[in-house]
Amino acid sequence: MTMIDIEDKPSSLWRDAWRRLKRNKLAVAGLAIIAALVIVSVFGPWLSPYDFLSQNLDLRNQPPSSQHWLGTDDLGRDVMSRLIYGARTAFMVAVGVTIIAVLIGVILGAIAGFYGGWFDRFVMWFTDITMSVPQLLLVVVINASLKQPISLWMEARYMETLNPIYRNTQIVDFVLVFGAMALITWPPYARLVRAQVLSVRQRPYVTAARALGLTNRLILTRYVLPNAMGPLIVAVSAGLGTAMVLESAFSFLGVGVTPPTPSWGNMISDGLRVWTNYPHLLAAPAAVLAVVTVAFNFLGDGLNDALNPKGQK
Repeated sequence: MTMIDIEDKPSSLWRDAWRRLKRNKLAVAGLAIIAALVIVSVFGPWLSPYDFLSQNLDLRNQPPSSQHWLGTDDLGRDVMSRLIYGARTAFMVAVGVTIIAVLIGVILGAIAGFYGGWFDRFVMWFTDITMSVPQLLLVVVINASLKQPISLWMEARYMETLNPIYRNTQIVDFVLVFGAMALITWPPYARLVRAQVLSVRQRPYVTAARALGLTNRLILTRYVLPNAMGPLIVAVSAGLGTAMVLESAFSFLGVGVTPPTPSWGNMISDGLRVWTNYPHLLAAPAAVLAVVTVAFNFLGDGLNDALNPKGQK
């Protein structure tokens, strides 16, 4: 007698997408590397063999060894420990910047695409203006114009309250990095969401919702945006890697996260000055940044194939 399994789970868009994603070996490998990055970022202080600020001038510029797997830098600090702490910096910046940029892009793009009219024209004009400004120039201007006033304000608050949090210069770095990078990365999300909303708002179920008397806000949040999320998820996965590279590039140029806070960008900058004599100081952070960036790209390609099966060849 043939047994019929009546408990099979019904198919759905997200379940089918997950099934397709699992069949993509490169996407799974990228997801595994990103998961490892998250674990290292969260549990870095317990995983690193040394304190990232601990110096030993007797062990300056040591090559990789059993005590220091990736060697030491010009101050005798363990390179592996700084890479682990740098992963936290990279992950925090990537996630923070992407969240801010996506929120700005989704809000502006959704409203512009759904309502159209003068607001749509204004948002697209402002998007074009923002994208036309050189990214590095904008970040340099923001850092140069805001870093000193914010630092002076925090110093004044410290003198008034003696609260040590106002002496933490890392806060200024992260606020400026988050703000500056969010200002240059939100336009692509706004364009993408607007295009998706323009397509979805013409669907029959949206017309039916309007006929039933539902408010525009309810239609936008319940029917339009959820059906426009697929391409946005793909863009976010790629955007995380892009934000990580941008942070490293700006730190490399001295307008991002500044020492002694470890960043892959400033580690690459330090290693580039002495790479002919101590190549491990450049190779280690550059290789880690390259691997993580490629992992995000693999995951983004896999999500694109999984969420858009008709686009597969």
